[in-house]
Amino acid sequence: MLPMNLTLRQLRIFDAVARNQSFTRASEQLHLTQPAVSMQVKQLEEAVGLPLFEQVGKQIYLTEAGEEMQRYASAVLSILEEADQVFDEMKGMERGRLRIAVASTANYFVPRLLAAFCQRYPRVKVSLDVTNRERLLEALSDNETDLVIMGKPPQKMDLVAEIFMDNPLVAIAPPSHPLAGEKNIPLQRLQEETFLIREKGSGTRSATERFFVEHGLSLSSTMEMSSSEAIKQGVEAGLGLGLLSLHTLEMELALKRLVVLDVSGLPIMRNWYIMHRSGKRLSAVAQQFKRFVLQESAEVLKPPKLKRA
Repeated sequence: MLPMNLTLRQLRIFDAVARNQSFTRASEQLHLTQPAVSMQVKQLEEAVGLPLFEQVGKQIYLTEAGEEMQRYASAVLSILEEADQVFDEMKGMERGRLRIAVASTANYFVPRLLAAFCQRYPRVKVSLDVTNRERLLEALSDNETDLVIMGKPPQKMDLVAEIFMDNPLVAIAPPSHPLAGEKNIPLQRLQEETFLIREKGSGTRSATERFFVEHGLSLSSTMEMSSSEAIKQGVEAGLGLGLLSLHTLEMELALKRLVVLDVSGLPIMRNWYIMHRSGKRLSAVAQQFKRFVLQESAEVLKPPKLKRA
C-alpha cells in the first residue's frame, strides 16, 4: 500500500477548519480565500480516500475519519512547532517568534510593552491576537498561543499564571452627570442608573456582574456594547454609566471627557496576569518576554493614578 500523498499545508488548513468548525472562519484565520481552503480539504480527502467532514444544515461536523485525522494532524503540527522552538533557542534571542493573545482591555497597554521589548530584540517576530475572555480560554485550551495576558485565570484549567499589575475597575460618568463630584456615593444608588456593559464572554462584564451579585444588588437597566471604546463614547454621550478598567481611560480622564465616580465599595480590584498552559515548553523568546513583563512592566507602563471626581 502506497503512503498517503498529503502536505503540511493541507494538514494546517484541515486543522484550522476542524477547530473552527467552519470553512469561513478558517479562511479568515489563515488569510486565505474560502475556495482555496475548500480545495485543500478536498485534496486531503482524496488522498485519504474518505470524507473528513459532513454537513448538516449549515453546520459542518467531523466524520469518524475526520476525528482520527484531527488527532494525527494536531500531533504532527505540535511536534513541528516544538522543533521550531528548539531551533529558535539554538539561534538565541536574536531571532524567534512570539505569539501573544490578550484580553481586549489589555490592548490599551500591551502594545507599549511589545514596543519596548522589540526595541531590545528587533529581530523577534510578534503575532498579537486581541479578543475577549471566552476566545482566550479557547486559545489556551487548544495551545494556539505562547502566552496570554488577561484578568482572572480560569479555575478548571491547569495553568501557570502570575500577577504583574493591578487592574482596578472604576465607575465612569460624563462630567455633567448629577453624581459627578459627589463623595462616598452608596453602591445601591447605582441601581437607579442605566449601565453600558460589555458583551457576553467579556472578563470585565463577568467581574461586574459577579461584584453586584456578591453585594446583593443587580443592574436594573443595561445596554450592551461590543468594546470598551463603544462604552466610553456612549458614557460621554450621556447614554448611561460604565464600569471599565482604569487602564482604558487615560486619555479621556486627561482631556476631562469622563470622570471617575467616588462610589463606596469601588473600585473593583482585579489583577492582570500573564499565563500559559502548565507543562508548555516556552521558547527562549517567550521566556524572555515573560520575564520582561514580570520585572519591567511597571516601569514601562507607569499605570494611571486613580483620581475620583
